[in-house]
Amino acid sequence: MASSHGRFRHRQVLRAGLLVLAAAALTACGEKAEKKQGQALASVNGEEVTVMQLNEELTRVNPQVAQQEAARKQLLESLIDRQLLQGEAVKEKMDRDPKVVQAIERAKATIIAQAYLQKRVGTVARPTKEEVQAYYTQNPQLFSNRKQFDMRQLVLATADLNDDVKKAIDSSKSLEEVAVFLDQNKVKYARAQLVRSTTELPPELSTRLLAMPKGQLFIVREGTRSLLISIADTKDAPIALEQAGPQIEQFLFNKKNKEAADAAIKQLRATAKIEYMNQPAKPAAAAAAGTAPAAAPAPATAPAPATATSPATSEDVNARGVAGLK
Repeated sequence: MASSHGRFRHRQVLRAGLLVLAAAALTACGEKAEKKQGQALASVNGEEVTVMQLNEELTRVNPQVAQQEAARKQLLESLIDRQLLQGEAVKEKMDRDPKVVQAIERAKATIIAQAYLQKRVGTVARPTKEEVQAYYTQNPQLFSNRKQFDMRQLVLATADLNDDVKKAIDSSKSLEEVAVFLDQNKVKYARAQLVRSTTELPPELSTRLLAMPKGQLFIVREGTRSLLISIADTKDAPIALEQAGPQIEQFLFNKKNKEAADAAIKQLRATAKIEYMNQPAKPAAAAAAGTAPAAAPAPATAPAPATATSPATSEDVNARGVAGLK
């Protein structure tokens, strides 16, 4: 597991490094680049890698104390790799590629905007113990009354979900009956098991799953594959305040930060002059009425039947469930 985290961090640092090297290369065009500041740790084809650069990377990664020495060595090697890539990129004049220039400008604008927003918002107070307690009490379905769903799945190609297969699913009383039919008709499928709780799932999905009897079948389509799902069991899985407290505190802290950022942006919009240009024309009927096009009908509130096939927008089970049960 440690090596997996290490590789992830290495890739993360390298990806960030590629953007930084492109920015450095662009700055160098037409003018001499400023000499790097700080004590040198390595020289790569005459270009220094400094302590300042390494410390900045360490701040971003924020390794645990016991892993700091290993992280320093790994990050130094990543900085050397970055410098090598930057040098080759400049040789091939990739820093002048319009797509690279555009990506650099976008990254620069994002960094400056985030820096201003952080300064404008300031330091947001951490949630108090009372706020954490209140959130825990007000959301029993997530904590004290938390439920856990044990689900079984048959995964098959969407192309194989023809009328005969749908009829077999509608007439079957269990996942095993469907599996027998698929075997008899030589339809390929894979079995999967999934465990999710009301803490992980959207509230509307949890409510619908809790209303379903054990064994009820429903289908969720995910592009080229479809999932036939059955709830094998639903059981109590409460979480104590002591266990949930740190996660609640972080959630509330993130929420406060977002609200502060949203308020700052709202205030800026209120005093700014914003003009929309070259926008798509409204449909004739809607434009004549002075209204936007009508929204799509709201999804049904009842659980979907076994053949519900609304498209999912993510591989994540939360999105799958919402898409399939709305």
